[in-house]
Amino acid sequence: MKKIAVGITGASGAIYAQVLLEKLQRISTIEVSIVMSDNAKDVWEYELGHKKYMGYGMKFYDIKDYFAPFASGSSSYEALVICPCSMGTLGRIANGISDNLISRASDVMLKERRKLICVVRDTPYNLIHIANMKTVTEAGGIICPASPSFYSKPKTFEDLASTVVDRVIGLLGIDIKTYRWNE
Repeated sequence: MKKIAVGITGASGAIYAQVLLEKLQRISTIEVSIVMSDNAKDVWEYELGHKKYMGYGMKFYDIKDYFAPFASGSSSYEALVICPCSMGTLGRIANGISDNLISRASDVMLKERRKLICVVRDTPYNLIHIANMKTVTEAGGIICPASPSFYSKPKTFEDLASTVVDRVIGLLGIDIKTYRWNE
């Protein structure tokens, strides 16, 4: 069973996290754990109009719970997806500041050479954002901007978010049925 942690920060784009959790929930070969910042909970409720983030049947950890298994390199977690990833969180990761479970787990993924996927959502980028993305990339992380594609002709917000989320799931090494260009 592949173990994956999902970190959700307070950047706008809760729809991406919701679609990601819904899709991961349907994959029987993985175990998913969730950690959310306090701002993420507020943004989720504001943007999506509900508090269903704990209703996915996945293990839920508090942002300050350093006893979570993925806070240690000795755990068997293979990946951390931060979706959406705020620029503040990205900056803390790039500078090695482990001040909460999401940034600590990110540090663990990088030091253990495991997958760290940051789904950045803010726009436009300033030079500090770009430098932080470069630093995280050079350390082994993957920056996957929440830039949806349109060639699959998405009809709903969920379909649009899926164009990014399906890409993230593919980056995790999980085969998913999705639109592929000219296939």
